[in-house]
Amino acid sequence: MFYYFWGHSDTVPLLAILVAVTFGAAFASFKLFARYLPKDQGREFAVNGQLSQGKPRGAGIILVSVFTLCAALFCDVNAELMINLALIYAAMLTGFLDDASKVPWGELKKGLLDLVIAGGIAGNFIYHNSSEIVMFGNVFKLPVPVYVILAVGLIWMSINVVNCTDGVDGLCGSLSVVSILLFMRVPVAASTASGLPSLVMVSVLAAYLWFNCSPSMMLMGDAGSRALGVFIALIAMQSRRPLMFIPLVIVMILDGGLGLVKLSIRRLFHSKTFMDGIRTPLHDHARKLSGWSDTQVVIRFVLIQTVVGLTALYLVMS
Repeated sequence: MFYYFWGHSDTVPLLAILVAVTFGAAFASFKLFARYLPKDQGREFAVNGQLSQGKPRGAGIILVSVFTLCAALFCDVNAELMINLALIYAAMLTGFLDDASKVPWGELKKGLLDLVIAGGIAGNFIYHNSSEIVMFGNVFKLPVPVYVILAVGLIWMSINVVNCTDGVDGLCGSLSVVSILLFMRVPVAASTASGLPSLVMVSVLAAYLWFNCSPSMMLMGDAGSRALGVFIALIAMQSRRPLMFIPLVIVMILDGGLGLVKLSIRRLFHSKTFMDGIRTPLHDHARKLSGWSDTQVVIRFVLIQTVVGLTALYLVMS
């Protein structure tokens, strides 16, 4: 069992072991088990969707399985952590079963499952933590019901925007790494235990990106992106600064969230022209209408997220 205190030099050897073991376990697992994953059928309406056809899909089951095992091995095991790991794993399973299904699950079914998982994460958090949040340097204590409702909304949004970002080789994984590393630098209460799980997740994602960089050898699918959405929302809550989710995840919010807004407004108001000039997700707009290559999309989106995130952190920490 290892304890993580960001920036303490006496923990550096332990962190080096953690990163090496986790990366090695994930790398070996992807090499060994990718052949057993279902094959992607190609996405008819996605830009370059035909290039994914035949690739192993659903690699999120490997990613999240290794993360769960290594987090249980390296982190301070307690009831809160174990319940969170179980719910993150459940989010992965719902995505994997959808990936493997011959008939894609409907929006209602997936939405209800998201709601159950989000409610479980929010309830587990508030049971083990207070409803205090930090905004603009001040501490506010929200009524528990209000906190739970807002937390469920945050988790649901995170699941969906991260999921929508998974459409370009290396994009979802790279942006997730950047956002998680940025959250690891948010000033947190001394009791917050999000550091080690975050480092474990980054190490697993690094191994995944070895195989997912363009041209990819495997795809995480909903199995990975949905679990990542839960995890990122959770560390935002653990930071006690949930509003930091906006600047530290802004690229995924815009990339995936604008599509949700576009679809919702069109359905609600029966409009066929709302945001007609913007193709969503934005990574498809950048590739189809702006002529960016996949590599340009990944690097430029990551650069934007890094600059915005570091600026926000500087303002918070100054």
